[in-house]
Order: sequence, then structure tokens, then C-alpha cells
Amino acid sequence: MQSKLGLDFNKVARAKGLAKDIATDVQSFVEHYTTVATERTICRALGIDGVDENMVPIPNRVVDELKDKGVLGQGALFYIANAMISTGLQPQQIAEKIAKGTLDITKEAKVTDWNVLMKTIQPVIDETIKKIRDRRLRREEYIKEYGEDTNRPYIYIIVATGNIYEDCIQAQAGARQGADVIAVIRTTGQSLLDYVPYGATTEGFGGTFATQENFRIMRKALDEVGEELHHYVRLCNYCSGLCMPEIAIMGALEGLDVMLNDALYGILFRDINMQRTLVDQYFSRIINGFAGVIINTGEDNYLTTADAVEAAHTVLASDLINEQLALFSGLPEKQMGLGHAFEMDPMLKNGFLLELAQAQMTREIFPDATLKYMPPTKFMTGNIFRGHIQDALFNVVGIWTHQGIQLLGMPTEAIHTPFMSDRFLSIENARYIFNNMHDIGEEVEFKQDGIIRNRAKEVLDKAIALLSQMKEKGLFNSLEEGIFADVKRPKNGGKGLAGVAEKGAHYRNPFIDLMKGRK
Repeated sequence: MQSKLGLDFNKVARAKGLAKDIATDVQSFVEHYTTVATERTICRALGIDGVDENMVPIPNRVVDELKDKGVLGQGALFYIANAMISTGLQPQQIAEKIAKGTLDITKEAKVTDWNVLMKTIQPVIDETIKKIRDRRLRREEYIKEYGEDTNRPYIYIIVATGNIYEDCIQAQAGARQGADVIAVIRTTGQSLLDYVPYGATTEGFGGTFATQENFRIMRKALDEVGEELHHYVRLCNYCSGLCMPEIAIMGALEGLDVMLNDALYGILFRDINMQRTLVDQYFSRIINGFAGVIINTGEDNYLTTADAVEAAHTVLASDLINEQLALFSGLPEKQMGLGHAFEMDPMLKNGFLLELAQAQMTREIFPDATLKYMPPTKFMTGNIFRGHIQDALFNVVGIWTHQGIQLLGMPTEAIHTPFMSDRFLSIENARYIFNNMHDIGEEVEFKQDGIIRNRAKEVLDKAIALLSQMKEKGLFNSLEEGIFADVKRPKNGGKGLAGVAEKGAHYRNPFIDLMKGRK
């Protein structure tokens, strides 16, 4: 690939090599541990669902039983398969008995031959694999039938009423206005719940609860409007936080298309323990990869707490690490929505040129990724006219540099939750610019030794220097020192550490082999 910025691709290769070394160190840790969320995910993948009389999810009841007895490290699958052999029951029936306190599956674990165990459990596993594969094929058939414009970023908007039924109305309106991706913002604080709420929900603060039933309801609503418009509308939600892989499997079963899926975001901005969430991230990305889901990462958030000019190289360094961690999960590059943002102070002289340089640099370094480009938020004010112009400049950069997903800014976002009319203005803004400037990226070259080329080289060089430091220290120690977003997090602190267990001699997770890097 010839760089429009004059980037030295030997340097890019060095940056990716350093990031791979950092990710390899993380992966060597991840593969020796499991978590309560990973085991609950396996339970859900075995068809275990529902809640007990106290509205506690049954997968939680099963895994908490194993954790309380000190055998979580052997894995839920080992005990459930044994219980199937000894009782003749299916996983859901076994789980319901555990929830009622009438079955202790740890006492049923007498078979250690995995050939025998797999013969028992394989039909259940195969059923789930087929459901997820069928969901993926259904999406592909929709897109094949309706066609898809791949020459511009997906127009991505959010709904966040707290009521899933109201969200459906707003989502369908957004689709009719021209949106390609609808993101249902998750209610405030759900990422810190160590369980997934159950059923349809009509109350939430700052968003709507992510539940499997809510996923089903919104998928149905978007399919209905998609058939009306002859346009496939993608659905986005959040599988970050303490239930990262659980929400991934729920989304895979219900046909979600995009998932916010980034351990680094949870560590930095939700104080989730880094050991816990990096283990969870591995399995969640394997599931997303198999389901054909595009993941979104959260590097854009770094620039809300750190200066966008000074900290640009930390965003690139994190993107490079996230790419390598995703590759370890078997996630294809086209399903990597690596994050970056248009967040410089609008009063900065030549700020647009610097933003353009960084967006083009990101595109050239990750040529096959479905990059997620985030709008200006930090410097939005009550001046909706200036805000609309800021969003327009962001949209210019998005089409110019061939971003994959363009999360639209809203002129009123510093004032209130956007109305449907605000979304219409933002979509109109983006569509006008995307059409009028469609081929500008192929028409305009960048001046040698000019501001744009020099900025891209500077950011890449700083990212390499940072990655070199991180390779020596390791990711865990680097996060403790506040390497990203000026936020420090302890390796043995934060939320969820108690839910981590070292894998035991009987541990197996066959879903990894069946899903990783496969379709």
C-alpha cells in the first residue's frame, strides 16, 4: 500500500510487532484463567436461562454454587456434563434443580474422561452453534437481498429512552431518516452489575437495560423497518463490563450486528479489575467473531480525560494493542471497529488539519478494519449552531478518510438527550457531506513536509516509543502507571477480581475450538 501521508510502513510493522509482544504477554495470562462471567456464558450456551423466584438469573445460581464450593476452576461444563450422565436430565432442568437447592452437581462429578463427557454434551453444544450460525446466515441473506453501499461510513445513531418499546419507535424513525446502525445505549451502571437482568424493561436511567428479550424486541423492530425500506439496519449494544461474554452470547443468539467490546475501556472508565475483564474479553471476542459481529473499541474515550493533541499517540498505541488481542481471539480485521475521535479544541489553529492527519493515518495503519470514528463531544456547548458546524467538519474527515462507522454528533447533545428532529438534522448533515464529497479522498494529495504529513509521522513515532516502554513493563504494569487516559488502575484492585479462578485439571471450554476463527 502506498501511503498518502508518506508513512514509513517499516515503522508501522515495528509498531504492530511491539503491540503483538504486549498482547502475547496478556494472552499467556488469559489462557490460564476463567471467570464467573465466562462460566455463566457457557451455561447460557448450553441453553440455561430464566430466573428464580427472587429474579436471580439461573446461570448465576449455577456458577455461584461452583464458586462457593471452591471448584469454579474446573468449569461449569465439567459438572453439568457429569450431572447429565448421572441424572439423565438436560442442562436447563439441572440448573433449575440447583436453583431450588435439590441438586448438588459437585457430588455428581465422577466421570473425568472427556471423550465420555463430550459424547453426552455435544448435541447441546451443536444446537447452540447452529443457532448462532443460522443468525449470521440470516444477516448475510438480508444484505445480499437488499444490497449495501460500502463506499461510505455506516451512519450510526443512538437511542436511549430507558423504555425498549419507545426505543423501537425512535430506532425505526432513525432508520427511515437514513441511519445504517442503531445503538441502544445501555442504562447507566449496568456495566457494574455482575448479572444480566431478565426480560423486557421499560425503565432505565440514561439508557435501556441490555437483556436478551430487549435484543429480540429491537431486532424484530429493525427487521420490520428494514423490509419496508429494503435496507438492512444493523443493531448495536454493549458487551462490556462485568458480563461481557454473557451479553456477547445473548447478542449472537438474537442477531446483533455491532457490539461495544473493549476491556481497556472497562478498566479505565469503570474501574473493573484488569485480570477479570481481559479474561472475559477473550471469550467474548471469540463469540463475536463467530457471530459476524463488528466490535467497537473505546479509545475515543481517552481524549475526554486527556488532551486530544498531546495524547493522540496513546489512542494509536491502544488501537494497535486491541488489534492484536482481537487477532488472538480469531476476530477478522473487517470486524474490528477500532476507535478514535475528533476531539480537539475547535479554537485550535489548524485543528482540522491535525484531525484529518490522524484519521488518514488510522485508516492507512488499519486498512481492512471497520474503523469507528467518534464525534466531537468534549467541547460541545449550548451553541447548537457552532456544534452543528463542528459535526459537519467531523463528517468531512469521515468521508475523506473512508471511516467504517460514523457515530453522528447531535447539535443539542450538550443540552439534552437528542430529539428525533435532532437526529434528522444530523443525518441530513452527514448524508449531504458524504454525497457532495464522496471522492475527495481520491482527488486530494497531501503536501510533502506539510502540517498533515508531519503530524501523522509524529503520532506514529510517539506511539512506537510508548509501545516500546509498554513492552518492557507489560500491559498490567503500564495500566497501573496510568499509561492511557491519565487514569491509574491497580492490577489487584477494582471490581470483579473475586470472580477470577485459575483453571483446574478438568477444565474444558469446547466453544473456543468450535468458534474461534470460524464462521
